[in-house]
Amino acid sequence: TKYSCVSWFFFLQVLNEKKLQEVDSLWKEFETPEKANKIVKLKHFEKFQDTTEALAASTALVEGKLSKNLKKILKKIVAKDAHEQLAVADAKLGGVIKEKLNLSCIHSPMVTELMRGIRSQIEGLITGLPSREMAAMCLGLAHSLSRYKLKFSPDKVDTMIIQAISLLDDLDKELNNYIMRCREWYGWHFPELGKIITDNLTYCKCVRKVGDRSNFASSDVSDILPEEIEEDVKAAAEISMGTEVSEEDINNIIHLCDQVIEISEYRTQLYDYLKNRMMAIAPNLTVMVGELVGARLIAHAGSLLNLAKHPASTVQLLGAEKALFRALKTKRDTPKFGLIYHASLVGQSNTKNKGKISRMLAAKTALTIRYDALGENTSAEMGAENRLKVETRLRLLEERGIRRISGTGKALAKTDKYQNKSEVKVFDPSGDSTLPVVSKKRKIQEVDEQD
Repeated sequence: TKYSCVSWFFFLQVLNEKKLQEVDSLWKEFETPEKANKIVKLKHFEKFQDTTEALAASTALVEGKLSKNLKKILKKIVAKDAHEQLAVADAKLGGVIKEKLNLSCIHSPMVTELMRGIRSQIEGLITGLPSREMAAMCLGLAHSLSRYKLKFSPDKVDTMIIQAISLLDDLDKELNNYIMRCREWYGWHFPELGKIITDNLTYCKCVRKVGDRSNFASSDVSDILPEEIEEDVKAAAEISMGTEVSEEDINNIIHLCDQVIEISEYRTQLYDYLKNRMMAIAPNLTVMVGELVGARLIAHAGSLLNLAKHPASTVQLLGAEKALFRALKTKRDTPKFGLIYHASLVGQSNTKNKGKISRMLAAKTALTIRYDALGENTSAEMGAENRLKVETRLRLLEERGIRRISGTGKALAKTDKYQNKSEVKVFDPSGDSTLPVVSKKRKIQEVDEQD
């Protein structure tokens, strides 16, 4: 049995294998140190030189890798007892040992119970170390291992995405407030400009360059505005109904415009950073729903790994929890989508098909999230394939066609088009006559007259 502790590797040899067969009652054999010594005994002991070496060995064991020190020790054991089996608690590590050293390894519920018993009686199995010293070494290594995990944790990249998307939303809110204030402030001086220039950034650049409306006639803003709009602005400046303002007021407005332009440029830079981060961490999720929706899903779940644990139905309703519980409480229809509503595929569909598309998109998105979080491949091929399936489904729903999506998708239901074959009936005008009808039989009087 292999076991690693605070500042050493040690190997134990099983003395009574028959006792190990009774897995359910194995814990009774480790109730006291005396009983434990009858089951296993110390075979080999190897001490580490310092905490750094112990940390490296512990990290390798946690990740299921074979460290150099452990490899050397195992080679010594293989040379002596090649016929013995090595019990390991980690099946992945056992596979690596078997592949590299050709040493027979065993991993089973019995091994798990055995490791638990050894851990409980470790002080009795290894003599010569006081309990205080062992506790201090355990605490020191635990702190070092936790610090290492925090330093090299891949989850920290999720934190960068969460902070970036939160900052992006905050910038959008502040930017809207600043632009609204700028338009309202300068609107007292030149109200017609707000109706002519609809783009907010262009508006602020124009105000910053020109300042007072009287300067529009002599200023060249062709680098900011098209020629037609420039002529409209100059014409409106001459007949403006705005009030006159002082130079100090204009300077403050220009300073506000500077802030808006700087924040807009930083927002563009932050968006590019977020886009690159999302393509590096969750490429398939980004292809499916876009970087903004994907980042908001990760931020809502807390991390990419937490998001991967959610089923597709939860991914579909993330962000609509309040509406969901309100609907359940009032016994009304539950919502069909949450944050996923802002994905481009849901936006392309008409109102009738949004629920169906959001359900299918959530199912495929859940698969791509798990692939990104738990898979080793970093390509976005899976996301592209699933997006194509959803787009095909969307197109068929829009065309009201019937096609089998799963499999090859070759089966097409051939349905005849409905044609209206109503016959045109011609109206008979003979029934509209108002003349009296003359009987074909001649009256008696007419016959007598002829005679």
